[in-house]
Amino acid sequence: MATNITFHAAGLTRTERETERNQRGLTIWLTGLSASGKSTIAVELERQLLRTRNVHAYRLDGDNIRFGLNKDLGFSEADRNENIRRIGEVAKLFADSASIAITSFISPYQKDRDSARALHETPTPGETTGLPFVEVYVDVPVEVAEQRDPKGLYKKAREGVIKEFTGISAPYEAPANAEVHVKNVDISLQQAVDQIIDYLDSKGYLPPKKE
Repeated sequence: MATNITFHAAGLTRTERETERNQRGLTIWLTGLSASGKSTIAVELERQLLRTRNVHAYRLDGDNIRFGLNKDLGFSEADRNENIRRIGEVAKLFADSASIAITSFISPYQKDRDSARALHETPTPGETTGLPFVEVYVDVPVEVAEQRDPKGLYKKAREGVIKEFTGISAPYEAPANAEVHVKNVDISLQQAVDQIIDYLDSKGYLPPKKE
């Protein structure tokens, strides 16, 4: 770890950025099994926040990030931990810029999600408050996720082709106290997105809907 560095806190404060952009910066962290619907929900959530609330939102997708920023990481527990650590840092930068970061990662370990939350909630130098962190548990039974299996990953995991696959040969630690719990079985995509937006509205995180 570098020691000859100093955090540069001069310049615009987060409050000034939020005032100029007329929106609150925060992170929405979707977690759940593979094929639970995280990415589908994240895409539609991003679209609706941009189009109906006129706020800047950006989606950080698990697979997409592994094509670039995290292409050096595998799927061991240590690599999964580092994957989530990096995403937590990137999401915080987006949130600090007065944007809404939407992450959709399996993020199977509670301690890693707790670390991402703590990173957001701890004020950075020059700020007096942390950033909102909204954990969204996209919940489906593993049997349902396996039936959907659009990528054929569960089948490969059952055959032993994929090692350390979450829900089959590696654990998923379900959130106990997520801000939003989406039981993504027998509900529409819009209903799932509405649950998240309703929570954001209840906390005053969004401007009014455009007429």
